[in-house]
Amino acid sequence: MSTEYVNQPFTDLATAARQLTQAVSVLSDAASVLQPPPLDSCEWHEQLRQKLLPQLGTEAWLVAAVVGGTNIGKSVVFNHLAGGRASSTSPLASGTKHPVCLVPDGFTERQDLKRVFPDFDLSEWSDADDALRETTNHELFWRTSSDLPSTLLVLDTPDIDSDVRVNWVRADAIRRSADVLIAVLTQQKYNDAAVKEFFRKAADEDKAVLVVFNQCLLPDDEEFWPVWLETFCRETGITPESVYLAPADRTAAEELRLPFFERVWPVTADGPPQPVGQPRNLRADLSSLRFHEIRVRTLRGSVRELLSNDHGVPSWMQLLHNASEDLKATSERLSSDAVLKIRDWPVPPASLFVAEIRTWWKSRQQGWARRINRLYDKVGAGVLWPVKVARNAIQGEPIEPLVQYREREWSAILTTIEELFDKLQWMAESGNQMIRPRIELVLQGVSRTQLIETLRRRHLAVDFRLELNEVVHQEMERFSVDSPELFTFYRQLNHVSAVVRPMTSVVLFSLGFGPAGETVAPFVADAAANAVVHVVADVAGGAAAAVAGDTAVGTAGKGASMLQAWFHNLNGRYTERRVNWLTDLIRREMLGTLPEDLQRASSISDSVEWKNVSESLAHIESLLQETHE
Repeated sequence: MSTEYVNQPFTDLATAARQLTQAVSVLSDAASVLQPPPLDSCEWHEQLRQKLLPQLGTEAWLVAAVVGGTNIGKSVVFNHLAGGRASSTSPLASGTKHPVCLVPDGFTERQDLKRVFPDFDLSEWSDADDALRETTNHELFWRTSSDLPSTLLVLDTPDIDSDVRVNWVRADAIRRSADVLIAVLTQQKYNDAAVKEFFRKAADEDKAVLVVFNQCLLPDDEEFWPVWLETFCRETGITPESVYLAPADRTAAEELRLPFFERVWPVTADGPPQPVGQPRNLRADLSSLRFHEIRVRTLRGSVRELLSNDHGVPSWMQLLHNASEDLKATSERLSSDAVLKIRDWPVPPASLFVAEIRTWWKSRQQGWARRINRLYDKVGAGVLWPVKVARNAIQGEPIEPLVQYREREWSAILTTIEELFDKLQWMAESGNQMIRPRIELVLQGVSRTQLIETLRRRHLAVDFRLELNEVVHQEMERFSVDSPELFTFYRQLNHVSAVVRPMTSVVLFSLGFGPAGETVAPFVADAAANAVVHVVADVAGGAAAAVAGDTAVGTAGKGASMLQAWFHNLNGRYTERRVNWLTDLIRREMLGTLPEDLQRASSISDSVEWKNVSESLAHIESLLQETHE
């Protein structure tokens, strides 16, 4: 008997199963906001992890497990297969709590037993009572048997109808790993709800099942066991490979000489009574099973369960899709723009921008233009000094523009925070069940007072002059690249007019040739200053004509509207920078990735992670078809 798969698709399926496992894990993480069921609670995932990953594309061994309900003689049947007392038995319900495995000679040298049973802590068998120990760990005790074929593993298992749920978990793990189930039934247990549920899953996975009706009263029960078995098969979907009857003989059971009488199934209504016949050697019958055929069959069954629209990966993905659709409307309300709705953000006084523009131009002036403008600064300061003194005497010492702007910006921040907390509180009380815990966690983690204190410290530490300097310098550099001809014209005109008419140069080019002067004017405090600005701007127009001629004035006039638009864009760039500062700070200190997580989860069906899982499933389905060829 060959122990290797000769069908290449099974080797390819092993690779595809590993890829699917990774893709599903990534998708589950990406969809965490949707609160999908944990992967380890999904039957298809445990099939993938406990059956397909360990066994696809490897040596064709069979795992045969003795399974059934409480106190029906599973361990007795197992010991007959073992040829000795490998598992504890008792007239009372001894309660096997951990699997016991018989392993053929040399198997552990060829295969990693831990890989075959990934959820169990493995220990070599030393005592039949080991499997009765009360522990929270999932343990499996194994011993070698020279009487088994080289690729047959046989297990005794915990009760599948136990009151202790951990026993179900262990029995289910063995069921998934198994290829053959030796179903030990009795008159009392064949119709038990827990037993039937266990075997329904086995039927879905296309396990090979040998039925042993134990503790029969022979010959009296000969007329009843077909009725019991027909009910069991109808309720579970199981079609037995073989059926055996074992008599209720406690002495024979303890002495490992219990007879197993094979019966023909299904029984025909008009058929003759079945003879008692000679007892069968259960271990020999098990060893003579069609190993390769059963192995291929059960692997296919597990793959089909993986692909099932009713309870496989597609059903899990449908749950994610439905949850994503439910979340979509809420996530739109909780998008970054909606949560951090910032209105009426203040704009710094234009005079601050003008001062930075002048600084930028001066840093690039050379020769006569540089010296003349420095002289003008001194003269201008002398001319404006009396005006400032008079204004201060009448109105008091003015508040520095940057100080005023800082307070206006802080007021906007406070308004934003109040609206943010109100919106989150409303959503926590009336929002989608999936996102409510996340919002409540945010509200609990950062109190309003703590956030405001943090923002105030950070806000006071902002160097607004440096911020203005960086924005102006970036936009002036961008202006020189985006409009090189206009920029070159103004630069040349700036140098020439600095020689001919210094005051004109300062107003025309430092204030932005007209538009800047008009922009600055409304922010000047007194009427006298306004008058000076307008007069000087008019003089500037005359200077342009005197220096550059009518053509130059026409060019400058066209450029004036562009400069006006550029100046407004400069304000927008600065405002965007400050709003982003606040948004990023609130995200770090309070929201974290909540808005982005919700947005991503609400469109999970369009994600790369979703596509990868879908493609993996399609690939596995095509490979499954090839295994039939």
